[in-house]
Amino acid sequence: MKIYTKTGDKGETSLFGGRRISKDDLRIEAYGTVDELNTFVGVLHDACDENEIKTELQTIQSLLFNLGSVLASDPDQDFQLPGIQPKHIEILEKSMDKMDEQLPVLRNFILPSGHPSVSAAHVCRTVCRRAERRIVSLSHSAKIDEVNVIYLNRLSDYFFVLARYLGHLNNAGEIIWQSQA
Repeated sequence: MKIYTKTGDKGETSLFGGRRISKDDLRIEAYGTVDELNTFVGVLHDACDENEIKTELQTIQSLLFNLGSVLASDPDQDFQLPGIQPKHIEILEKSMDKMDEQLPVLRNFILPSGHPSVSAAHVCRTVCRRAERRIVSLSHSAKIDEVNVIYLNRLSDYFFVLARYLGHLNNAGEIIWQSQA
């Protein structure tokens, strides 16, 4: 089977359901950014040594794939696709609380560096924020379940806490932001 179809050569792509739209449509931007985030989560997964974290990241990747599938579907079609549920937000919150118990109180802004896994988590955090912004933009013209925005908001928080936690596990001190003024 050939991977290329040539159907997108004129700047359009198909949604799940068959409808064709421009490749710069907000919907494509939204699920494309979710896909980009999923890829960076894979990089973070591969940079981690902790099995519990790797398992959490694989779950997050599956949920991001579900979210991308929902966004890539024609909203005029009635598909029954797995999506984000409130319980997924609760799982992130519990994980953050568990990690946060082992971290010192944050008293300063910190720079996104210190260890490769820390930096990878911060990349995930920033791409997650962009995915959230893209979905919010899409929500102005399309019906988007608010649980998706809430999940991405919480997920970016998760990546911040995870970055700090990975630094802690790897004995990488947090790099405090210093104003250069």
